[in-house]
Amino acid sequence: MVFMFASCIDEEELADNPKGNFEALWKAFDEHYCFFEQKRIQYGVDWNEVYARYSHQFDSRMTDEQQFEVMTRMIGELRDGHVNLTTAFDYGRNWSWYEDYPINFSENIQRNYLGTDYRIASGLYYRRLDDNVGYVYYGSFSSDIGSGNLDEVMLHLASCNGLILDIRNNSGGQLTNAEKLAARFTNEELLVGYMQHKNGKGHNDFSKMEEQRLKPAKGMRWQKKVALLTNRSVFSAANEFVKYMKCCPNVTVIGDHTGGGAGMPFNSELPNGWTVRFSACPMYDRNKQSTEEGIDPDIFVNMTAEDESQGLDTTIEYARKLLR
Repeated sequence: MVFMFASCIDEEELADNPKGNFEALWKAFDEHYCFFEQKRIQYGVDWNEVYARYSHQFDSRMTDEQQFEVMTRMIGELRDGHVNLTTAFDYGRNWSWYEDYPINFSENIQRNYLGTDYRIASGLYYRRLDDNVGYVYYGSFSSDIGSGNLDEVMLHLASCNGLILDIRNNSGGQLTNAEKLAARFTNEELLVGYMQHKNGKGHNDFSKMEEQRLKPAKGMRWQKKVALLTNRSVFSAANEFVKYMKCCPNVTVIGDHTGGGAGMPFNSELPNGWTVRFSACPMYDRNKQSTEEGIDPDIFVNMTAEDESQGLDTTIEYARKLLR
């Protein structure tokens, strides 16, 4: 979901000093962040109270490192993985959306399934498993995929009894790649969700909900069963992809709750040149429910220590049995 909108806000001129940088940071969020109401309900966040609590911590004697530390603590109160502060020396982030949960994925064990002779089509790793189930791993929606790539993957796996599509540990990327891949799993146009845009400076100033529709691809489309594998590290564009796939026929989502990240990011710059990114456009599922906090699978499956000790991936094995 790396749609980074350049800041075009008519801001008042603020000084390049600790106090001015703080004011610019707080105001950018106050006027453009899109999840204040949701964060208030979930975590009790009051942005005016945050201002009162942090403003007195900034003075002219602060070093850059001290400014960064306090600013990162402040924006971290939102518990939003799309909220980041970028400097030349560090990257402020809140990754609790996956760090506080089981990983439910092992690259070492995945090698037991991919082997060494798997095929690669841009960002897609794929092969036929020995029970004639197709396996495709897509680790990042930042890796572009073309129509030719998808046609070749579909053609190679066409004789398989079913398809495992594994996006565990996919933290997002380009939403266009998510749409392009999901379009291979429907034969008709689908309503997959809604989106709003911030249209005022108030915390609840939003446009009407606009429909998000998924159109079927013009190339080869998959017609058999699909097991889509997820874990807590599925975030942003990957989270949106799960939202799309839940609307497609023959798809069962297996694994863990996704990490969320349902706000289109927006970039702004502080007087000292540091860049801040935050969620500005909220997105919802087809039932108009927010997916900011993630999406439940159809079937919860966690990796077991017993399977791991035998070199088995519990989630892949469950999907294989389901497809057989």
